[in-house]
Amino acid sequence: MAETLLTLLFAPFVGALLLAMAGGRAQAKGLSPAQRLRAAGWLAAAATAVALVALLLLGPAVFAGEIPAARWDWLPALGVGFGLRVDGLAFTFALLIVGIGLLIVLYARYYLDPDEPVERFFALLLCFMGAMLGIALSDNLIVLVIFWELTSLSSFLLIGFWQHRADARQGARMALAVTGAGGLALLAGVLLLGWIAGGWDLDTVLAAGDTVRAHPLYLPCLALILLGAFTKSAQFPFHFWLPHAMAAPTPVSAYLHSATMVKAGIFLLARLHPTLSGTDAWSITVTVVGATTMLVGAWHAIFKHDLKGLLAYSTVSQLGLITLLLGMNSPLAPVAAVFHLLNHATFKASLFMAAGIIDHESGSRDMRRLSGLRHLMPYTATLAVVAAAAMAGVPLLNGFLSKEMFFAEALVSRSHPWVDFALPIAAAVAGALSVAYSTRFVHDVFFGKPATDLPSQPHEPPRWMKVPVELLVVLCLLVGLVPAWTIGPLLAVGARAVLGTDELPDYSLTLWHGFNLPLLMSLFALAAGLALYFWLQRGRNLHRHVDGVGLGKRSFDRMVARLVAGATVGTHALEGGGARRTLLLVVLVAMFAVGLPWLLQIRDASLDESAVRLAAETVLAPLSVAGLLQAFATVPLTAAAVWVVGAACALATVGFIRQRLVALVLLGAVGLVVSLAFVWLSAPDLALTQLLVELATVLLMMLALRYLPGTAPVEPSDLRKLRDGLIAVGAGIGVTTIAWVVLTQPSVSIADMFLRNTYSQGGGTNAVNVIIVDFRGFDTFGELTVLLTAGIVIYALVAGRRADPVSGPLRRDDIEVAERRFPTLLATVARGLVPFALLVSAYFFLRGHNLPGGGFIAGLITALGLLLASVAGGEGVSGAERRIRQLHWMLGAGLGISVLTGIGSWAFGYPFLTSAFGHPILPVLGELPLATAALFDLGVYLAVVGATVLALSGIAGLATGIAKERH
Repeated sequence: MAETLLTLLFAPFVGALLLAMAGGRAQAKGLSPAQRLRAAGWLAAAATAVALVALLLLGPAVFAGEIPAARWDWLPALGVGFGLRVDGLAFTFALLIVGIGLLIVLYARYYLDPDEPVERFFALLLCFMGAMLGIALSDNLIVLVIFWELTSLSSFLLIGFWQHRADARQGARMALAVTGAGGLALLAGVLLLGWIAGGWDLDTVLAAGDTVRAHPLYLPCLALILLGAFTKSAQFPFHFWLPHAMAAPTPVSAYLHSATMVKAGIFLLARLHPTLSGTDAWSITVTVVGATTMLVGAWHAIFKHDLKGLLAYSTVSQLGLITLLLGMNSPLAPVAAVFHLLNHATFKASLFMAAGIIDHESGSRDMRRLSGLRHLMPYTATLAVVAAAAMAGVPLLNGFLSKEMFFAEALVSRSHPWVDFALPIAAAVAGALSVAYSTRFVHDVFFGKPATDLPSQPHEPPRWMKVPVELLVVLCLLVGLVPAWTIGPLLAVGARAVLGTDELPDYSLTLWHGFNLPLLMSLFALAAGLALYFWLQRGRNLHRHVDGVGLGKRSFDRMVARLVAGATVGTHALEGGGARRTLLLVVLVAMFAVGLPWLLQIRDASLDESAVRLAAETVLAPLSVAGLLQAFATVPLTAAAVWVVGAACALATVGFIRQRLVALVLLGAVGLVVSLAFVWLSAPDLALTQLLVELATVLLMMLALRYLPGTAPVEPSDLRKLRDGLIAVGAGIGVTTIAWVVLTQPSVSIADMFLRNTYSQGGGTNAVNVIIVDFRGFDTFGELTVLLTAGIVIYALVAGRRADPVSGPLRRDDIEVAERRFPTLLATVARGLVPFALLVSAYFFLRGHNLPGGGFIAGLITALGLLLASVAGGEGVSGAERRIRQLHWMLGAGLGISVLTGIGSWAFGYPFLTSAFGHPILPVLGELPLATAALFDLGVYLAVVGATVLALSGIAGLATGIAKERH
């Protein structure tokens, strides 16, 4: 069961990874664009089909009332586990994701232009599919939020797939901004919900409904979760982002914005319905927002001229209808919501694909230009008309049944007179508007005289491009004719999960329920909708209506403009004076943050005179002569002399600050003294690390000094010198005080625990290395991620810049110096450094688990050897860039090995990054200590080499720009 669940979730991700790697291989093999499109389509379809088969294998258990589940510990101390479960709601939603996803992949195979980056498209589509499956299958709300954010990122890339189009870039940014902000609110709400319920596992949360609803934090928790759901599902007033996302390719629109992504918010409301519903706050908020969205979206859809624009606003309206149903205090309303969720996915996906066919074959989506296509594309016209009729709620189609169930629920009394009066009217009006925009879709495009001024002559698409539309339209017909046989079982299991009970309210899936009010409302909607459309078209001429920018879009643009303006002002205030001002502000903020608590304690009237005196003595103790003499009394003379040298070098930088090279040498001496201090404190690992970091820093700065004048600018005034001096002295006093207090106060440390368990639980005797790669491996993994990000950012900022020898700070002589080759003797010696550095680094790497060393130290040794050999190898700095660029892959490889090492522990049922060790006795070699932490340390080694080389090669890239400018 666990293997099937993992296959279901990870099949799309594996397919995306294979597709991402296939692009380069296809180019290397010289495949034609058509061959690449065909291969990418088959690979994407295979990955989706594997996921679909895995889901269907779980079907019998789900329909039998079981909940297939599996769980792996991830962060047990925080109550976060990686769990997967497939109840009725998850199965229903996952079936939409992979079922319609497979049809979209087939459709995209014929929609995409072979000259486009098809591997990237299908990889992003599969990545999004996997993220949506993660939302549906997650058994932990924290994991659900992670997949939730992944859908926002992948949809951002899919919406902006056509990067050359400004509307695609704007639509992608808007979608990411709105849904990303909602995702942050959702994270906060989920954290609150888990804290209230006592855990984030779904079983815990779903069973704690009474506790959650009675808690004082219920309202803020509800508001945050609803904000996340409403932004994702384009509910009013956040509905404006969805129509602008229609700049995406039509397969994206058909998949993300009709069947999956916009349904994620609906899924969240349904998933948490047993826990959060049943209160006036839930009912009023969800019902009002849903009803408003339903009416606003339907009204705007009528006046849109773009086919996808009309379908986008109709999607907004239909999502509002489903949201409204989930907000009603009625047992049957969630059943109707699930029913319409399924129906909407089928007819809306088919309509989007039909719109894409029209655009693909005629070159236009403007309904003012399209007309009479039933003569030129009769088969496509038939499919589109049936799907549009389902959307309008025409009898004998699936949309009619779910809308009639919605009308019946709107008529149920809720003991609120204004709700009992307004809700049936809103439902009837929304039904009429849906008929109106559906009629416009059909009438404007397929009836009338055939269009003659289209970019291309319309014709039927390739046979297999129509198959996905055919299958969905057939589903609309079958569900409308025999609903109990086709959708009945699926609706039952999905509704039970939403209601949180095994007993469902009475409902009937039949074509005829007799003459009743819901039927009259359906007939009214059909008649009123047709009358409204033809009155607007002939009396007002809809084609003359000018599409304006909506209020939501204007508000969003104004907000973005103000944020950008504010960020510009803030950035100029913080960084407008260069690094000096930035450093000044950082130091002042740090002094304020550290000094404020002490000042508040001194001012606190509750403190007596003795407490104030004690606090003052604590602060002033290290500054007194007695305190200094006491501190030095226990320090050996040699250590004190070294400390004096370090302090003198630090102070000397103040006098030689304008002489950049001298200041750099002095700072290097300070770092060397710090390394010696670690040696005196019996911390050889830290001493080695500090020494190597100082070497790397000095080498980096030496490279940077090539492109800077020899001396720094003169201070503008003595007053500024005095100000900077006072701030520096104050900061030094503060740091000294903090160090004194920390070192002199009694404390409880966990160092003894690490020392006791280093060998027994980590398999090594070097406590520092065991802590890094074993006990606190997750921290190290996070640091590797930061290292990777920092290396990429530094390279991106520096490598692409060119120095201007005319207007920049460099003179022509400076350029000669920058490109000057190293002496032959140094170049000859440097060539032998790489093998020696690799040998030394291998030595320190292999001994790191038991003696001073490890992946970080070994990585620094390798990086320094490679860089020095490249720079001094007779090719100058620009040659270094060419040599080192070949090593960029090591950065990603290091992080990848670290991830795989952590995941490997899951295969044996242990938490992420759990290590194992042993001491097998081998022939000849004897006892051989082995630990899986060595693999993680290898990832650290590669990441350090890759990040260091990447940053330094960015500096080396400046030489390339200088050389080009020179010639």
